[in-house]
Amino acid sequence: MIKEADRKSLSEVHSSVEIQGRKGWRKLLAFLGPAYLVSVGYMDPGNWATDIAGGSQFGYTLIWVLLMSNLMALLLQSLSARLGVVRQLDLAQASRSEYRPIINYSLWFMAEIAIAACDLAEVLGMAIGLQLLFDLPLVWGVSLTVLDTLIILVLQSYGMRKMEAFIVALVAVIGGAFLVEMILAKPDMGELVTGFIPSLPNDTALYIAIGIIGATVMPHNLYLHSSLVQTRRIDMGSEKGIWSALKYNLIDSTIALNAAFFVNAAILVLAASTFFKAGYYEVA
Repeated sequence: MIKEADRKSLSEVHSSVEIQGRKGWRKLLAFLGPAYLVSVGYMDPGNWATDIAGGSQFGYTLIWVLLMSNLMALLLQSLSARLGVVRQLDLAQASRSEYRPIINYSLWFMAEIAIAACDLAEVLGMAIGLQLLFDLPLVWGVSLTVLDTLIILVLQSYGMRKMEAFIVALVAVIGGAFLVEMILAKPDMGELVTGFIPSLPNDTALYIAIGIIGATVMPHNLYLHSSLVQTRRIDMGSEKGIWSALKYNLIDSTIALNAAFFVNAAILVLAASTFFKAGYYEVA
């Protein structure tokens, strides 16, 4: 039987990004990337739905939940990255090597259910978005969404850096669009700041807050991050090389997840400054 340590996570691109010999900002740029791929998971339809619902029903009140969720995500993602760097195992490999078969089969079964549920949300979310924008039938929208997953496989064949650049460009478009919308919506900054004070007006707010946390802190991002950090070819023979990789991956995670927090906060703020302000409290 092949040992887990002998199996490379993402073997096609494992250790494919050269780090050695780079210093300063060039070294930082070489490490930037994995967390941006992970950050896409923090901007999916589940996040948009809970943020819009929270903003339309309770204004800026629940923005503190987004902040707390982001801090939780940063902690868990940094731990996941550490697992990949130090042990050179992703979370799935580490689970297989540490747990008994019955535990691993249970985790696998639950993971398959979670994958199906997440894919359903992503596929239908994009199809509905295309229908709203272009009046495209849902069947065509679903077909396009399924086909666009092949783009990732094609990009991966050209190397991790090209795929990361593509994802960063998409994230930049999303961030730029929401920045413009924030300027146009002109949110009340005084009320926005008070939203960072923890409070739950009623049971419905608690329900939405739980939804926000569930849409933000997701296990598949932990599996992914622990795998993606291994695409960097670091010096595993020295403690200094490992600590340097941990430091730069933490910087990468902090920048990317704060960008995701900005997008999610912008969605909630826009819903609060438009729907809530206009009296549309039941937008779901």
